[in-house]
Amino acid sequence: MKPAALLQTFALGLLLLALCSGAALGCPTCKDALSHDPATANLARGYAYSILFMLSMPPLIFGSLCAYFYWEVRRARARQTAVPSNS
Repeated sequence: MKPAALLQTFALGLLLLALCSGAALGCPTCKDALSHDPATANLARGYAYSILFMLSMPPLIFGSLCAYFYWEVRRARARQTAVPSNS
């Protein structure tokens, strides 16, 4: 595919994405309607907590893996310095 045709295809896709992005704005109004109704306030609160939970998982997993590897490296260095060399 020629670079000009590739650029045109990319520009057309970007234009279509920009034109259709207005349809995605319906969700915040649903959330606002749910939060102002006392009967469904717990549902909106549940959505908020589930979003916070999902957002906290990647840093928690990444941080746990980093801490584990840091701990393993420190253990390996401690074992390496504890063993006397035969030279």
